[in-house]
Amino acid sequence: MGSKDFSVFKAGGAALQRFLQLGSLLAAIGFAALLGGCGGGSVEGESGDVWVGLTDAAGDFATYTVDVTAITLKKANGVVVETLPLQTTVDFAQYVDMTEFLTAATVPSGFYVAGTLSLDYSNAVIQVENAAGEIVDVDRLIDSDGNPVTSLDVEVKLEEHNRLLIAPGIPANLTLDFDLNVSHRTEFGSEVVSTIEPVLIAEVDAERPKPHRVRGPLKQVDEAAGSYTVVMRPFHHRLSSDERFGTLQVQTTDATLFEIDGQSYTGAAGLSALAAMPAFTATIAVGDLKFGPRRFEATEVYAGSSVPGGDSDVVTGDVVTRSGDILTVKGATLVRSDGSVIFRDQVSVTLGDNTQVKKQLSSGDFSKDEISVGQRLRVFGTLTETTPGNLVMDASEGLVRMHLTTLRGTVAENSVDGFAMVVDRFSHRKAEAFDFSGTGLTAEQDADPNHYEIDTSSLNTSSFTIAAAMRARGFVTPFGSAPADFTAQTLEDLSALPAVLVVSWDPASAAGVSIVDQSLLLNLEGMGRFHHISQAGARIDLLGLEGDFMVVQGSNEVGLYSIVQPDGPVALHTSFAAFLADLQSRLNNGAAVRRLLAPGSYAGEMSHAARRMIIQVE
Repeated sequence: MGSKDFSVFKAGGAALQRFLQLGSLLAAIGFAALLGGCGGGSVEGESGDVWVGLTDAAGDFATYTVDVTAITLKKANGVVVETLPLQTTVDFAQYVDMTEFLTAATVPSGFYVAGTLSLDYSNAVIQVENAAGEIVDVDRLIDSDGNPVTSLDVEVKLEEHNRLLIAPGIPANLTLDFDLNVSHRTEFGSEVVSTIEPVLIAEVDAERPKPHRVRGPLKQVDEAAGSYTVVMRPFHHRLSSDERFGTLQVQTTDATLFEIDGQSYTGAAGLSALAAMPAFTATIAVGDLKFGPRRFEATEVYAGSSVPGGDSDVVTGDVVTRSGDILTVKGATLVRSDGSVIFRDQVSVTLGDNTQVKKQLSSGDFSKDEISVGQRLRVFGTLTETTPGNLVMDASEGLVRMHLTTLRGTVAENSVDGFAMVVDRFSHRKAEAFDFSGTGLTAEQDADPNHYEIDTSSLNTSSFTIAAAMRARGFVTPFGSAPADFTAQTLEDLSALPAVLVVSWDPASAAGVSIVDQSLLLNLEGMGRFHHISQAGARIDLLGLEGDFMVVQGSNEVGLYSIVQPDGPVALHTSFAAFLADLQSRLNNGAAVRRLLAPGSYAGEMSHAARRMIIQVE
């Protein structure tokens, strides 16, 4: 593999064109260097396969549903190849923890040096969280010149060691990450207006890929090889034997868990049960990319009525309240039995004694009483009230599958007495949106997101320090049984990962920053919506820290530091000292600081080491 790097290109607008001059600086805003290609030759005139997946980085968008109209790849000789056979509706906000295989395209062999993602906003549904944690519609989407956005072509370059190599017999994997959080600046007033400067990140054969998912009808099963083949129908395309999106072989193992028509199997028994299903049975597989040889290996397989789109209505979301056997599920994606899809609504779900309850990564059966607040789940039932905003589902004879729930936040306690988090988000939703009443053995023991107690079992927590960014995956403990509040399957210390500091002042402040000992001292008074450090989706709120917060030069001697001022050229510095001198001169002449964005590293020492930085002044 080559060294990691990436390029970012944006679309439209004179102000945007100034940013294009920054090149690798804007690339750094994508949180991490995510491009890598493999060397080797190719035979022109032949063809090979490329698996294309879509994903998103963590952000504040509750839904971002747009139509993807085209994905093109450009060869070094200028030839452009289209890889997407049909327009596809995608909710990018749902792909923070997952990458969905979009297409398996057969394309001419050779080196590819660029890719373009084309988006149509004509029927877009975009919602964002406001400061109170409420989900609100984005009223207007505009470019940096204030023009309404109806469509976008967003390009990413794959140059030199970052090129995508397509060769016969060796499938390549390309993941496109449309980074919503970095691409948008949202302002809340009498209307919600989001300004887009799109950032697209490409990742070739990712070294640390997210779990992948593939959907589509069953084509054939090869029990001897331990595999099966699906006709790819990504996202919410209706099932069809049409192979325009390509086919994908799914490799299974002795540990692969199957759920077929609500029945659980493991390993070869599951594959045999799958082989007994009719051709073109609906399937979903979740798993990981493996190399040597390159393959997709499933950890979980669902088929038949266990897949949304069958005879049941299906809702996927997070439990925000529970009262008796009634759950309130928010952030819900509802797939109707007629094939229609409703994104990001709220659904009231009624459970019953005959509700079947399953848990991801387990072949056992569970009780409806185990479902608690904060749990992410998928419910199969019947929609009895279809009024938008007042949806009601009867799952008393249905199926509930508890999914792995992701917590993002910081370490609150790590001692012999236990381990706890300050939880910023449950899945993709802010903690403030949840009502934890009834979760504890007593009211005093109800779960508290500011001190959320984690059962770590045998997991090693020695590296976790107080206030460090972290992520946990697992399951909420049964309703009415806390503490502990959560049983962790995995814990991740995020403190060593790349961090992005985002700060805004509203209104712009002449006293927002000051220069002290060749560092930037942030004035936390008058901060706007942004006052956070983000590490892999976990947020650290500067307003919750004690003491002076400094931005210092990163370990690199040469960086990229820029000052952006309306109607003026972008001032780009490779020297941190020169950058500070320029900034001080502008402050002396009456400039006010509006926004600061700095990718770098944060280790909890009240300072952020910036490798790159953009400061917007007025």
